[in-house]
Amino acid sequence: MSNVVPFRQRPPVAQLARCEVVAVAGDLLTLLEQLEDVCARASATGRPALEVERTVQHLLDAVSAVERALDCIGEGEQAAPA
Repeated sequence: MSNVVPFRQRPPVAQLARCEVVAVAGDLLTLLEQLEDVCARASATGRPALEVERTVQHLLDAVSAVERALDCIGEGEQAAPA
């Protein structure tokens, strides 16, 4: 007897629904705003300059990554009208 339970496979999704794409884009925009806010707060922490510089740089890298994700989701094929 096996104690392994097979997972049911989901049916393949041919195309992401427009509302899901909009929801993901909205979440990315919210994340972008939050990262920019954290970046501003991190720069005002009064920690040693090198530590602040590295922290802010990493946060700016994260901002760039989110911006690239937004670009990618915006460049996808247009969803068919619902």
